Amino acid sequence: MRLFIFGASGGTGAQLLAQALGSGHRVTVLARSPESIPRHAHLTVLRGDVLEPGVWRQALAEHDAVLSCLGSADRRPTTIYSQGMTGIVEAMVEAGVRRLSCITSASLDLSPAAPPGRRLLIGRVVRPLYRHMYADMRRMEHIVTASGLDWTIIRPPRLTNAPLTGKYQAVADQHLPRTRSLSRADLAHYMLNHLDDRATWQATIEISRL
Repeated sequence: MRLFIFGASGGTGAQLLAQALGSGHRVTVLARSPESIPRHAHLTVLRGDVLEPGVWRQALAEHDAVLSCLGSADRRPTTIYSQGMTGIVEAMVEAGVRRLSCITSASLDLSPAAPPGRRLLIGRVVRPLYRHMYADMRRMEHIVTASGLDWTIIRPPRLTNAPLTGKYQAVADQHLPRTRSLSRADLAHYMLNHLDDRATWQATIEISRL
């Protein structure tokens, strides 16, 4: 497949890029600092910013899918998720590219079965601390679900730098009874290996390490 990846310089994005190239896909990425992206024969690196679609909009045509690992841990107000996704969706519609996979967070909507301690930690500490980030993630989800594209929203739990295991569980449009931290490598593995899985199209996925 020919894939366009946003956020390839981040932790999950770098894992996704490496796995995509290792699987034989042709990949285009957008980076503010292209020199930070390792070179590969099947990789095209564009210099630019997701918030400035004029730079990359036309290059998105003829790709089979778009994968977004956009993210920000900044506690200040942000529009990187919503404004970035607005540009991505508009460019995809214009180019006729339909498949979109993106990441938000399991903390947006905790399972009623989550342990009380976790619910207290997320509700009283994590959400207030990162309220601007979560608010913008939710705006991004609304943009994606209203797009009419073949989208998948993936909500992972706390992410780690542990190695790829391929051992995870995922459900569509429902909660897992209990979630455990997940490696960025396993999250990238799920994104890449479920692009053709129609059961994940127009669905919100909750994922966790086994």
